[in-house]
Amino acid sequence: MFKEFKTPSLSVTKWRKEDGATAVEYGLLVGLIAVFLIFAMNTLGTSVSNVLEKAACKVSGKTWTEGNAFATPPTSGTCSN
Repeated sequence: MFKEFKTPSLSVTKWRKEDGATAVEYGLLVGLIAVFLIFAMNTLGTSVSNVLEKAACKVSGKTWTEGNAFATPPTSGTCSN
């Protein structure tokens, strides 16, 4: 009689096992997205900055000199009169 109360049903056992795995999967997914975003921001940061600085320089009527984005460390362009 008490055996029925002590043994959880199959569906409850299955749900408990998948719940922990789902949390781990979500954690790994969030970590992977974070690594990708950090990599993308570091890679594209200099390029985006150069584009915005170049646009601001052209709007102000000054001369833009390109930098070397592939140098180590990357150099941005310069704006001069």
